[in-house]
Amino acid sequence: MSQFAVPWREKPEPSHGFVSSFIVALAKGIYAIATPIVTRFPGSILLSAVVASCFLVWAHALLFSYVDTAVLERAAEVGAANPNAFGYFSPSTWGLPPSVIGTLLAGDAAVEGQSPGLLSYLLWPVQFGFTRDMIAFGAIFAWFNIVPVYVIWWERKVAGRIQSRLGPMRVGGWHGWAQSPADGIKLVLKEDFIPDAADSILFRAAPYFAIIPSALAFVALPFGVTYIFREVDVALVFILAMLGIEVMSVILGGWASNNKWSVYGGMREACQMVAYEIPMGMALLVPVVCVGSLSLKYIGEVQADGWFSWLAFRNPFAFVAFVTYFIASLASCKRAPFDLPEAESELVAGFLTEYSGFRWALFFFAEYAAMFVVGGLATIMFLGGWNSPIPSDWGAGLGESIWAKGLKGILFSGPIWFILKCVFFLFLQLWVRWTLPRIRLDQVLYACVQVLLPLTMVLLFGTTLWVWASESGNATWDVIASIVSKVLGIVGLAFGFGFVAIAGYGFYHRRRLVGNLVIDPLPGS
Repeated sequence: MSQFAVPWREKPEPSHGFVSSFIVALAKGIYAIATPIVTRFPGSILLSAVVASCFLVWAHALLFSYVDTAVLERAAEVGAANPNAFGYFSPSTWGLPPSVIGTLLAGDAAVEGQSPGLLSYLLWPVQFGFTRDMIAFGAIFAWFNIVPVYVIWWERKVAGRIQSRLGPMRVGGWHGWAQSPADGIKLVLKEDFIPDAADSILFRAAPYFAIIPSALAFVALPFGVTYIFREVDVALVFILAMLGIEVMSVILGGWASNNKWSVYGGMREACQMVAYEIPMGMALLVPVVCVGSLSLKYIGEVQADGWFSWLAFRNPFAFVAFVTYFIASLASCKRAPFDLPEAESELVAGFLTEYSGFRWALFFFAEYAAMFVVGGLATIMFLGGWNSPIPSDWGAGLGESIWAKGLKGILFSGPIWFILKCVFFLFLQLWVRWTLPRIRLDQVLYACVQVLLPLTMVLLFGTTLWVWASESGNATWDVIASIVSKVLGIVGLAFGFGFVAIAGYGFYHRRRLVGNLVIDPLPGS
């Protein structure tokens, strides 16, 4: 043996902390329990999980409504009839005590101290605005986590089908349903690596500049007339501001990484931000001019008269503005063909090159959440918001019972329509990514600055003239505007039926592939 040789020694096994071991054991246990059940009832479980998740997220709205009607409104009625009914405790200062809440829930005419039940103690803190804000932010965080987990799995499946493969199929047993949770656990347990030459503070802060604004954008995004986490008069301006801050995180992360590929990616994002944000904002001003308000709730309410009342079909300028906004929103979310900041084939991973583990996951959570937000803006500003293509007036005779309200939410107006439309836009963004090639940076700047910007200026000016002519009271112009609206609505119907026909044709002929892909390699494929 050479005098310079080092005796071989067995490397010690890496030691894992208690938290890591607990997470791994918990994941294995859930996987072992869930796999047989999911394998037997896959479709029913998936549909039930989606419905239950949506209900739980907005259950706080039902809770607040119940407290307002069953407790606070009744307390106001009793207080008006008997000012001394509540004694020392006033609803405007300390709130109603649990004993009074229990009596009000029992429906007694007089308010007298009783032995309060558990429900009274649970409802007592819901009187206060701070508690409601905390509950609402918890619901926002829940929905913010539901969207990326589902869309990440869905994008893998869409990409697989477009590329004549199956996508994830093994993790979880049914179409790879557990692939996203498995990757999430993996990323949380990975090492948080920070390059020596990087700016440590900015490098750590960049992912949070991405995740926090994306989550806050959900605060002002209405899912229905009453399903709003926080109603803001200038909700549109607030959401656009949050999306703009999310863009800054890419520039900050690329610069702080001190990596040439990351810096290139950050500078590309800076160029895109200057190019696309102005056309996107101006395209959204077109429906604002048509309605005369920046309130997203009001903009959604004025589109409650069915398909032909949707703002995309209000005039030709709004119809083109809808298409323009969708193109600009792809650049906003760094989606293909505008994914220049990442550009794996050119810049390794762009601004993400030096990121790993949990911080890497934060960037992608923010991106998928922003995809839902821009889809939500397109839905509210152009495609009727939470309203169905059927006029809501048709449901006036159903009554006000809880079953009638549920039926109205399914047929005419409710958050389920908003979510379905947003899912449609999510699918469009996935479809475009795996269909179109990436374009060059100079082509991005040309398309945004020299095409979209002048186009949106013309659209905004044309919409202003159209609204001015519509408010002039000219009967001939009103007839022309009505005809144009109906024609645009028919064109929209043609596009909608064409989309469904193409999807149905592809599904029907999904077995007409090359080679072994004609045969199902795995059950349930």
